[in-house]
Amino acid sequence: MSLKPGLYIAATPIGNLKDVTFRVIETLKACDLILCEDTRRTAKLCAAYAISTPRESYHDHNAAGVRPRILAELREGKAIALVSDAGTPLISDPGYKLVREARDAGVAIIPLPGPSAALAALVAVGAPTDRFLFAGFPPNKSGQRKSFLAGLKEIDATLVFFETGPRLGDSLSAMAAELGDRRAAMARELTKIHEEVVEGRLTELAARYAGAEPKGEIVIVVHPAETPPEIGSDEIDRRLLAVMSDSELSVKAAAERVAEMLHVPRKQAYDRALRLRGKQR
Repeated sequence: MSLKPGLYIAATPIGNLKDVTFRVIETLKACDLILCEDTRRTAKLCAAYAISTPRESYHDHNAAGVRPRILAELREGKAIALVSDAGTPLISDPGYKLVREARDAGVAIIPLPGPSAALAALVAVGAPTDRFLFAGFPPNKSGQRKSFLAGLKEIDATLVFFETGPRLGDSLSAMAAELGDRRAAMARELTKIHEEVVEGRLTELAARYAGAEPKGEIVIVVHPAETPPEIGSDEIDRRLLAVMSDSELSVKAAAERVAEMLHVPRKQAYDRALRLRGKQR
């Protein structure tokens, strides 16, 4: 198989080696070089599919030094594949700067779609999928994590995070505090033997994993904030009549109390209260 020159972004399995695509296998066999986050991890995939292409490390710690040579080889017409340890490269993995600079240099970028832990978790837990935000790893420090999560609170979408076992309990607790006690799910070791999906409220999950350090790759999926049911005029009137009959509150004060109880606009409650008071006279 002959490959056209360019940088191939190849998605690899997140656990089950059978999840790799035929196109990725063919590309990894035919390219000039495979750039790996960890050559030892990629070696397992290569051994399973008899891939003998040379491999080289490319990760956060060596990227600045390696990147100029890789770009030069790409400009010379080589076909180079970029893989991460698992899943789709660039998704919370190194590679963004290489792709950006390769594009700026006129190098062809060829994406090879495939496994993604974020998407696998999203479709497995029953959360809304019409709008979702992948937020990556929350910050490690509590203050930064609080600010980070607070900035996501008003987003009307399912939120998807990556997390590690030792930080899971603290992250879930912070999410419950900042996002509210939403429905959520913890997906761990997807596609592997010990695959696990645990659903519940954020407070329930935080309590379950407090002090625990589950092993493996973890994805947290948080449902959008729940929209309270619309309160009809009949219910507002019922509450207003009860409040006004059991107290000597003014119309305004009664309306304010009911508005707070039902989470409806004060003006709406006040207008209904005036109408009811007029009927009582």
